[in-house]
Amino acid sequence: MARYVVVGGGIVGLATAYRLVQDRPGAQVTVVEKEDRVGAHQTGRNSGVIHAGVYYRPGSLKARLCTAGSRSMQDFCLEHGIAVRICGKLIVATGPAELPRLAALHERAVANGLPVRMVTAAQAREIEPHVAAVAALHVESTGIVDFGAVCRTLADLVEKAGGSVRLGARVTGFAAGGTVVQTTAGELSADAVVNCAGLYADRIARLAGIRPPARIVPFRGEYYELRPDRRDLVRGLIYPVPDPQFPFLGVHLTTMIDGTVHAGPNAVLALAREGYSWGRIRPRDVAEVVAYRGLWRLARRHLRYGIEEVRRSLSQQRFAASLARLVPEVTAADLVPAGAGVRAQAIAPTGDLVDDFLIVARDRQVHVLNAPSPAATSSLEIAKHIVAQLPD
Repeated sequence: MARYVVVGGGIVGLATAYRLVQDRPGAQVTVVEKEDRVGAHQTGRNSGVIHAGVYYRPGSLKARLCTAGSRSMQDFCLEHGIAVRICGKLIVATGPAELPRLAALHERAVANGLPVRMVTAAQAREIEPHVAAVAALHVESTGIVDFGAVCRTLADLVEKAGGSVRLGARVTGFAAGGTVVQTTAGELSADAVVNCAGLYADRIARLAGIRPPARIVPFRGEYYELRPDRRDLVRGLIYPVPDPQFPFLGVHLTTMIDGTVHAGPNAVLALAREGYSWGRIRPRDVAEVVAYRGLWRLARRHLRYGIEEVRRSLSQQRFAASLARLVPEVTAADLVPAGAGVRAQAIAPTGDLVDDFLIVARDRQVHVLNAPSPAATSSLEIAKHIVAQLPD
């Protein structure tokens, strides 16, 4: 009977465990998660969007797994009674200078096989009556869901199939060539180990004897929410045309599955891997970031962008002004704070942001070293990709 240990109880780790119990009957599958609940970090703190796959380079892992994952995630939710809504998304060009980038996005979406269409300003306002646009890309297949609910369902299915989800079990080390996982709740022997530790994936890889080709650097994304009486300003999802130099999509407006409308996130360097506020500082995390030459090389290239993100973080007025480019009626008075998330972004020593999913297989280990958005959308397909690399 094969034994598998999955490190990390976020959506990618749980989807991997679910795939294992489905594909390998009789296998012993154990998920270890340091928190007292599943989906506590990136999974439970994102915007809940089922991405269609517009932004990703054709042929890349992100493009292939997101496009397939959008469909499989919707099917999974329908099968298991999880609320999901396909509301569509507008990617909005607010001025002529953004039109070439919008056209390039359209070409990429078509290359990825997505049902999209370019719309005029008037057509955009038929979809979103309060939007400001000179043109827009309508992505019909974008949806919304509660990924936390997906996590809880996956955990239940794993346990019903005979697997185990151990909460409050933090990994402290590895032995026997990386196949004995040492945790605060005891040791686990495995025939194969999968590292889906998200914000800590590079540290877990180093503990297991792997030298990661990139370092996780945490970026905090802060959210606001529209006041209940202003939610009618947004019907579905409204996004700006992104800057292709960055993996961050810019602040946007998202109607959540519960009817609330979230605004954000921005992207500022976090001072802890779980740095959900400016006051959350961990000296070890700060020291690692400061000592990493890859971050300094990135900062030199994009200093102006970083400063603007910090200014927006510190000013609700500036945050509202960014949203008003998309929906001019939004003001600072319409916003209330709605928490924050932290993105585990892998950065190479060269200072380049790792744009694609980064999954490294060594011997009897698989390490997921870069899985930011659209990882939640793609999670069921990422799981298939991982399991295909594991020994029987």
